Amino acid sequence: MCIAAFIWQAHPLYPLLLLQNRDEYHNRPTKPVAWWDVDGCEILGGRDEVAGGTWLACSRQGRVACLTNVLELHHLPKAKTRGDLPILFLKSTKSPMEFAQQLITDAHQYKGFNLILADIPSKSMVYASNRPKGDDINIQQVSPGLHVLSNANLDSPCPKALRLRKSFKQMLNKYGNNEVMVKEMVEKLMEDKVKADKSKLPGICALEWEFELSSIFVETDTPLGLCGTRSTIALTISAGEEVGFYEKYLEKGVWFEKTINYHIQKYI
Repeated sequence: MCIAAFIWQAHPLYPLLLLQNRDEYHNRPTKPVAWWDVDGCEILGGRDEVAGGTWLACSRQGRVACLTNVLELHHLPKAKTRGDLPILFLKSTKSPMEFAQQLITDAHQYKGFNLILADIPSKSMVYASNRPKGDDINIQQVSPGLHVLSNANLDSPCPKALRLRKSFKQMLNKYGNNEVMVKEMVEKLMEDKVKADKSKLPGICALEWEFELSSIFVETDTPLGLCGTRSTIALTISAGEEVGFYEKYLEKGVWFEKTINYHIQKYI
């Protein structure tokens, strides 16, 4: 389970400002944010060492991809790795809409996913999801404004999405037209452990499991080991096309921080 909040083309300083928590088993091998080469394409992001994919990454050319999964009871036994989808987009030269439409043919081969695809230079952002099951892939242009993506469709009003939207908006109002302090945003917004009222949970899985996942920052013990938020990313892209990628991540029970900055390069 993951959650992300972002403001798109609606801030005087940042065409894109995005925060995301990645929830996963603590013992799952993972690499923190770094540059890595994929078939000649340089990608910046964290990496899942089990399946090889990522949950949030960007390219030197100003393409961004963000992924969350969909809360559901049953999974495909031999599904494709959804963490590959951001990588495939970042390697591609297709527009976000063209790439999303290309997914129509094989989207059903993946477990439930929510995918944000953005190209900063062209000011284009698209949301795509292969859920609900049995429906055609859901593709929509993302409008300028504040959005939250959890484990249902974009801007679905689940309790923690509503909570994050409210606190994100309040924090943006606090900063006004000034530069945001990403570490403060991460601490005050993404480390929120308040759980939802059980009566407001969707009832897709076991109630106690949904309750444990109902906070913005997740922290729970399971028969398979500790599970929960083990990475928080604050991605800022300024009007001057400078990218700031800050990650706070958990490794062997210890929290670390890392920041990488770069300027978007034009296609040659």
